[in-house]
Amino acid sequence: MENRRRLKDFLPWIILVLLALIPLVQRNPYILHMLIMVLIWVSLGQSWNLLGGYTGQVSFGHATFYGLGAYAAGLLYFHKEISTWYGMLLGPIVAMIFAIPIGLICFRLRGAYFALAMLALAEVLRLVATNWISFTNGSVGILIVPVVSKVLYYYMALGLAAISFYVIYRVLRSKWGFYFIAIREDQDAAESMGINTTYYKLISLLISAFFTGLAGAFYMNYMAFIDPHVVFSLVDVSIMMILVVMLGGAGTLYGPAIGAVIMVLLSEVFRAYFGHANLLILGILIILIIVFIPDGVVDISRFFRRKQHA
Repeated sequence: MENRRRLKDFLPWIILVLLALIPLVQRNPYILHMLIMVLIWVSLGQSWNLLGGYTGQVSFGHATFYGLGAYAAGLLYFHKEISTWYGMLLGPIVAMIFAIPIGLICFRLRGAYFALAMLALAEVLRLVATNWISFTNGSVGILIVPVVSKVLYYYMALGLAAISFYVIYRVLRSKWGFYFIAIREDQDAAESMGINTTYYKLISLLISAFFTGLAGAFYMNYMAFIDPHVVFSLVDVSIMMILVVMLGGAGTLYGPAIGAVIMVLLSEVFRAYFGHANLLILGILIILIIVFIPDGVVDISRFFRRKQHA
């Protein structure tokens, strides 16, 4: 038991070291690109999981913060020719600022108000970014010139994923984390114990928005191009975040990472082998996982134990 506990404590560090060694033995640009995308989605999954998985506040429009982070970085270059690297600092701050009024208004209400408000806000921002051509360049988007190598981008993405993982891990082990879980399990009971549920839901939202905006700003730097339909996309960003978390395991520490690997790598494999039918095949696989492993792939061992007892 003690050895298992020690292995569990050191597992994140072992994984981090192994991932850091990959560019030393494999520098194929395509493989590095896929790994970078996986790491971006690990960070995004962790961010959504803190709010939706641990605090129980489901967001259908987290592309709001992702797009704000990306555009905060891109617009600095577009208007002032300031390096988008400075946007890595500005993006998460802008995302948090926009999160404050949304949380203060919606978290005082019960039900699906927050989920619907986030869904509407993401769509409103997409339309604003599309039609405010003088400010955002509209559907043409914003294009920059990449300035570092793919290997360096890989290590930056790895750092982003590691930082988001560590910060959220520490938050969940703190008083805040216990309050988040209490709110998810029974908000009325949490309030009866003196927990200011609106305040702590807002804290969870701000942390989630920060790392989502940071991932968006990094995406702007890495891909060197954004447009409203890419970064404010309901399907490719908001729904993708939910699928990453649900497939891996909502409310678990490693679930979003597992879900990111499944969604990014399988999507690419299916696209290569099945062409236009890839979405159909991937959709069927997602349905099977949700039906047979409702708690996510991270809990697959429990599924096999149930089969053995049956």
